[in-house]
Amino acid sequence: MPTAPQDTASTRVLPAPSLRAGSAKTSPVRDLLALTRRPEVISFAGGLPAPELFDVDGIRAAFDAVLDSPGVLQYSTSEGDPHLREEVARRYTADGLPTDAADLIITTGSQQGLGLLSTTLLDPGDTILVEEPCYLAALQTFALAGARVVGIPYIGDELDLAALDRLAEEHGPKFFYTVPTFQNPTGRTHGLEARQAIAEIARRRGFRIVEDEPYRQLRYSGDPLPSLAELAPEHVISLGSFSKVIAPGLRIGWIRTTADVRPAITIAKQAADLHTSTIDQAAAAHYLVSGRGEPALDRIRNAYAARRDAMLDALPSALPSGSTWNRPDGGMFVWARLPEGWDATESLAHALTKDVAYVPGLSFYCGTPDPRTLRLSFTTYAPDRIRDGLSRLGATWGAGR
Repeated sequence: MPTAPQDTASTRVLPAPSLRAGSAKTSPVRDLLALTRRPEVISFAGGLPAPELFDVDGIRAAFDAVLDSPGVLQYSTSEGDPHLREEVARRYTADGLPTDAADLIITTGSQQGLGLLSTTLLDPGDTILVEEPCYLAALQTFALAGARVVGIPYIGDELDLAALDRLAEEHGPKFFYTVPTFQNPTGRTHGLEARQAIAEIARRRGFRIVEDEPYRQLRYSGDPLPSLAELAPEHVISLGSFSKVIAPGLRIGWIRTTADVRPAITIAKQAADLHTSTIDQAAAAHYLVSGRGEPALDRIRNAYAARRDAMLDALPSALPSGSTWNRPDGGMFVWARLPEGWDATESLAHALTKDVAYVPGLSFYCGTPDPRTLRLSFTTYAPDRIRDGLSRLGATWGAGR
């Protein structure tokens, strides 16, 4: 009986992963979540909404109501549930940005929106501009798309608009990515004059703006500001999410598109997952029109305002003398900077021995990082727990050089 030829394929080296996959950084926030699961750890690392503030009864009632129709368990359109899109469009319009349901594509969290825009707008090697520091998961997404990422620095708490103009002229970017309201990681907000300047630069230099607004509704002080899409509607694509104002487990976000790229984004959505969960979209739509959403959001804002104030009040005794930090009007984060000679990454190891954690600023930079920076989230814990955690943090610095 003839013998089969010897299979030597098993000795060959398998192809390596893509260069793009290797260029993306790991997320220290995700890594820290694994290290801080013990209940005794007070973690200011994750940007986690407070679970006790979820409107569980209202969300349960919404799922019960939509399950009366078996259609919510069926495949759906890639653009998303029409009732949900209409409700999101209504809210944009009420806030001063006229929007039709057809302008919206529902996504599996706004994070998927970033991925779809990267697929649609970028070819490997294209240049984009970002704020420096920048939302880490956006940097990961852009790296996977093969983009060349150029950071726009801040001068104090203000974006360097002259640098934005100069680097846009130099690089001809496909877009500028910004979280203009209560930014992650810094909590910073672009003021009205800065927004007007960003819009004007985009028009003059001919690039798009990707405006990511997951925290816009979490304002505790100060006056609301117009979206960049109001100021340069033909240049701005907006991202939104219910993760911070209803619950992140729903994974409901959206893209407010411009007409020229809407068909391509829809195809990218079809290729990614066909459509976002039908039942979750239907439940979110029902919840929004039920009347429970606004009272729940008021409770969230009131609680988070008290937690922000508790953190700000305790930081002078929690951080080394000579540290600085900002005072955000909303969102989830405070951005701090340790004195000269300190390193936030090295100090984290000592903080963990005291069962307290934060995120070093290192990974939020696409260029040269500032090793003295760190991000603190204030939303997860009640004020007393925040004060306890910051007291622990204050005890770590003696060994944290």
